Amino acid sequence: MNPVLSMRGVSRVHGSGTVAVRALDDVSLDVGPGELVAVMGPSGSGKSTLLGLAGGLDAPTTGAVSVEGTDLASLSPAALAALRRRSVGYVFQDFNLVPALTAAENVSLPLELDGVKPRAARTAAAAALELVGVPELADRFPDDLSGGQQQRVAIARGLVGERRLLLADEPTGALDTVSGEAVLRLLRRRCDDDGVAVVLVTHEPRYAGYADRVVFLRDGRVVDSTGASPAPLADVTR
Repeated sequence: MNPVLSMRGVSRVHGSGTVAVRALDDVSLDVGPGELVAVMGPSGSGKSTLLGLAGGLDAPTTGAVSVEGTDLASLSPAALAALRRRSVGYVFQDFNLVPALTAAENVSLPLELDGVKPRAARTAAAAALELVGVPELADRFPDDLSGGQQQRVAIARGLVGERRLLLADEPTGALDTVSGEAVLRLLRRRCDDDGVAVVLVTHEPRYAGYADRVVFLRDGRVVDSTGASPAPLADVTR
């Protein structure tokens, strides 16, 4: 089965000469349909850089990144933006919600930008908010939400539509333990039921326990990779 995400010999260097910083160094990684891969490592190890390259938010200095068989380097800026809207969901560490839009409008925005009619996009947004347990927040603005509520809205935006790859940068960072576990069960279920590929950056071993595989980074390099038995599923609303 072909991988949803394929990274081959990927490096990312910022600057040049004596001030060059190698944020990622010769990393290769495949993530298949229905697979949840957790990425762990100390601060500054390259975890967020890896996600940025995987989602086409940044370009590698060397190496190749493909999503569903498409080499991201071969795409024009417009085509790359379209691929991100349709195929890649991204949950940012700092939420990145648009302050002037309601929760439902934030979630539906990627669909509407891709040409989905507003009514259909709002219906999908409502379903995504229901999925993460906050349907009552649909008409509220980000500034009226707690950090945990903003995080759930950001996760709903990453899940909305039929994206095949979800990149999550510390998606439980603003959540309490119970809510964090519910989010991980939700991500696990999307993998198992819908075949979505998920790359999860986390510092928490208990959340990495939901992964099929754990990749460890240090100084921009993969230093270890281990299998993990997925945690048992339960009602995601608990």
